[in-house]
Amino acid sequence: MLQVVFRVLGPLEIEADGIPLPLQGARQRSLMSMLLLSPGRVVSVDALADAVWHGSPPVTARNQIAICVSALRKTFKRAAGLDDVLVTSHPGYVLQIGEHRIDAAEFEHSAALGRAAARGDRPQEACAHFEEALAMWRGPALEGIGAERVEAEAARLEALRLDVYEEYTGLRIKLGNHRDLLGELTSFTNEHPLREQALAHLMLAQYRAGRRADALETYRTGRRRLADELGIDPGPALQELHESILADAPELGAPTPSATVTVAPRATVPAQLPSDVASFTGRTAELASLDRLLDRLGGGALPVGSVAGTGGVGKTALAVHWAHQVAARFPDGQLFADLRGYDGEEAPRRPEAVLDGFLRALGVPAPQIPADRHERADLFRSVLDGRRVLIVLDNARSFAQIRPLLPGTGQSCVLVTGRDAMEAGLAGDYSFQSLNLGALDESEATALLARVAGDDRVTADPVGAARLGALCDRLPLALRIAAARLAAKPHWSVRTLVTRLEDQRRRLDELSPDERGVRAGLRLSYRDLAPDAARMFRRLGLLSVPDFAAWAGAALLDIDPVDAEDLIEELVDAQLLEPRRAGADGQVRYRLQELVRLFARECAYEQESEDERRDAVRRACGAWLGLAQESHRRVYGGDFTVVRSKASPHPLPAHLVEALLAAPMEWFDSERAAITGLVEQVAQSARSDPEGEDGGASYASYAWALTTASVTLFQSRDFLEDWRRCAELSLAAVRRAGDPLGEAAMLHSLATLDIVRWDYDRAHERLVPALRLFEERGEQQGRALVLRNMALCARHWGELDLAADRGRESLVTFREVGDRYGEAYVLGLLAQIELERGDAATSLELAAEAIARCRALGTGRGEAQSSVRFAEALTGLGEGSRAEEACRRALELVRGTRDRRGQAHALRALGEALWQQGRAAEAEAALREGIEVAREVPDRFLEGRAAAVLGCLVALRGDREAGVRGIRDAARLFTEVGAGRRWRERAERLLGAVGTDPLPGEELFALVKP
Repeated sequence: MLQVVFRVLGPLEIEADGIPLPLQGARQRSLMSMLLLSPGRVVSVDALADAVWHGSPPVTARNQIAICVSALRKTFKRAAGLDDVLVTSHPGYVLQIGEHRIDAAEFEHSAALGRAAARGDRPQEACAHFEEALAMWRGPALEGIGAERVEAEAARLEALRLDVYEEYTGLRIKLGNHRDLLGELTSFTNEHPLREQALAHLMLAQYRAGRRADALETYRTGRRRLADELGIDPGPALQELHESILADAPELGAPTPSATVTVAPRATVPAQLPSDVASFTGRTAELASLDRLLDRLGGGALPVGSVAGTGGVGKTALAVHWAHQVAARFPDGQLFADLRGYDGEEAPRRPEAVLDGFLRALGVPAPQIPADRHERADLFRSVLDGRRVLIVLDNARSFAQIRPLLPGTGQSCVLVTGRDAMEAGLAGDYSFQSLNLGALDESEATALLARVAGDDRVTADPVGAARLGALCDRLPLALRIAAARLAAKPHWSVRTLVTRLEDQRRRLDELSPDERGVRAGLRLSYRDLAPDAARMFRRLGLLSVPDFAAWAGAALLDIDPVDAEDLIEELVDAQLLEPRRAGADGQVRYRLQELVRLFARECAYEQESEDERRDAVRRACGAWLGLAQESHRRVYGGDFTVVRSKASPHPLPAHLVEALLAAPMEWFDSERAAITGLVEQVAQSARSDPEGEDGGASYASYAWALTTASVTLFQSRDFLEDWRRCAELSLAAVRRAGDPLGEAAMLHSLATLDIVRWDYDRAHERLVPALRLFEERGEQQGRALVLRNMALCARHWGELDLAADRGRESLVTFREVGDRYGEAYVLGLLAQIELERGDAATSLELAAEAIARCRALGTGRGEAQSSVRFAEALTGLGEGSRAEEACRRALELVRGTRDRRGQAHALRALGEALWQQGRAAEAEAALREGIEVAREVPDRFLEGRAAAVLGCLVALRGDREAGVRGIRDAARLFTEVGAGRRWRERAERLLGAVGTDPLPGEELFALVKP
């Protein structure tokens, strides 16, 4: 029968043989908590119902309690094979403990043993019991259970914990450990400022540590808090201690060495743990995870923990620190061995050699240790039988290396560290606890830097410290090396070291001062890779992307994506790659830490030719480019509105492309950071590949091709800074490479971005040379795109005739080159221009034609834009009902694509259509929503347009003051974004109209229309 462990000293947890038993919902947790508070005793159904429903049970409570108990019984039966844990006994149920364990009962038992030892003047034994008791706590007792009785019992246990801690610290002070207690007692009294016993312990510890002034200040602070919160003075004992400190009473002195109680260790009780790491920082969650091993001691299966992670992540430091924390739980000793599984100089240690050392440490005379390794393993298990020993096996290579070193019973505990977690060998046969150790968080990294550097430079510059931590990938090894450099260079600031590390060419050198540095640890992992995995690792280092999917690795090696995934998983197993959650396309994503990427890049430059490196990067760019172009194609209904470069897509299997691009914009979202990183990389590397001299497209061609394809993402998701960065870098690259087509394409792209940002003058400055470059090369597609944008500029300046001419010229060219999406867009633009020229009927015809073109292409975004223009034309013709229908169709289309700017346009037009129908309240609601969406984008022009319409409606319903404020806000927004003069003038006319009496409703409506 499996033993069940019930843990209530923290969140409620139940495990059977180390396997968590799931509790479904708050009812089961409340019910189990009530039963655990009275083990072996009947708890009535009424009491259970009162707890589950917080004093207000429904009439069906008894039936629901029975259902809940039945579900719990099934859980115990299914997970642990137990059917006698919950027993029915009138008038309720009983939790039968039997051989099972409750941590609260074990805590109280250990506390009682500690008190008995203290009364018997055995302080070290008492400390061991108290430490074991306190180590069982994982957080507030029964955290999250809100029943009144549960909360009362939790409060009792918490009070008992505080009492035990105070008794424990009192004994430690008696044993002369006052200096070690200063930090934790200070934290404890800050958390529990009204505990006078703890204040007394802190004052005595401070006094004995030579900090008399601190002890007196502690008293003053405690007295003030007692007075402020309880209105009382300190008790007699605390006052007496204060007076003794003032008088430097002799009895307050620390115990002399002769007075300190010691216990001579037995020769057969090993204590082999290395010294704890002085700079150990953080890892609270990881330590708590390892603490679970302690709950499994004494069970049938041997508790084995595994700490895996890349070199330098702090596996050994964590293992040693935890081992020191729990050493008191293992009275028969602690064994430690460095197995040298990943050692640059020496071979991994043989298990029989380690066994020889362990047996000697356990008191076995050398002549009695057999030569045969199997016999040694048998003897080792025999010697440990019945003993409670902690065994730390550091830097293990494989399960085969550690298997002979594992005891045969669950009385002892083993903790293994290594690059491999060894689940295949350990899971199932042992009570296994796996921990994959990652980097420190930002606060932990800063704390480690400050602790090692030993001065105030780190804490005085939190921004610099955070950047330094990031440059070290927050790996403990790298952080310690960086902090040691600061300690050795007191004249350096944190920023000095940050500047040195920001140079990627120097970073590994700075963090690899000797054979124990970052580079050496990475080389050990790389050395053991199979040739294909090593090649994958090197080439992944060539990409400056934050993360990637397996298909990118396939492109780097020009292999099948499934084969690439296998190689990538080998790198994950070697702790050289970090797996991330799957993206929206279902693909697992992977990440190289920056220091690992720099090392991989070094290896690529050492072992790959320039042609091999260049071809690999081009193929990777081609893979992203092919998918980006196909995504654009699916969004726009075809290969429209873009100018193509010489860059060639790298083909991927058709079934994979279909899976990746089932939702094209979601794929774009998941790849945005990778694409922008890749554009920056190849644009800045274009100098080394100016013209694609080997016949392939240049890096510059890939940079501007990726940028052009990604405008689909940048514009619809409003990633305008990404757009600007990519286009400017690509423009500089194509100019260096002498690529006039690329220069024209990037000038046009930046001009489009200028228009989105309302900088029409700057846009026109770029469009003029772009048009010239496109025309010189006979590039009609690009010419049509530039003319379209020139039409937008002319419309903005109020030159509607010129805008119409440019637009129609663009329309003719789009039709000639077969760009149906460009044709549809310009039809919509011409519809807008005609509406502003006062010809609503022509506008309606053009918008209807644009909608038909978009529907034929299957592009929802284009249809939505044209539908808004169609609605505006209908509103202008007085057909509010049809206009409303068109707006709601547009909203339906854009809400499915997360096009927030499109939503703002449609909501503003809907408000106008509803106003025309006399549905003012509905119109206000639509406009207010439109304003909120425009603010989220943000788009201040759209916000201003909706605010102007809303101001009119608010004024018409009687609140002229609020209406004027809204119109003035609109005028301010039009001015801020540099909207055309006509919009500012329109706002002024609206303000004038709102000020007249009676309000001219028809005039207001006419003024807000385009």
